[in-house]
Amino acid sequence: MFAIVETGGKQFRVEEGRSLKVAKLDVQAGSELTLDKILLVGTGADVKIGQPFVDGAAVQCEVVEHGRDKKIIIFKKKRRKDYRRTQGHRQDYTTLKVKSIQA
Repeated sequence: MFAIVETGGKQFRVEEGRSLKVAKLDVQAGSELTLDKILLVGTGADVKIGQPFVDGAAVQCEVVEHGRDKKIIIFKKKRRKDYRRTQGHRQDYTTLKVKSIQA
């Protein structure tokens, strides 16, 4: 069984037992979390599509850890104008492990 979940303004395809990195959530590591914005739930050919969300569907997750992603570098340059700007960014994330999917 799989589901399409919306969290942090992004959509993720989740399955039972899998882990995923989402934008940082304000939840303690080791605690349980229920995601209720389910856009699609299905197994093979049996698929339920929400309008916009599937009623009664939920995904139970365990919060594994919080962390920071690798650094990305933003570099801007305009040739022959002596213009260079460098900026770095590290995104905070939360790792979730999917326990179960209720449809």
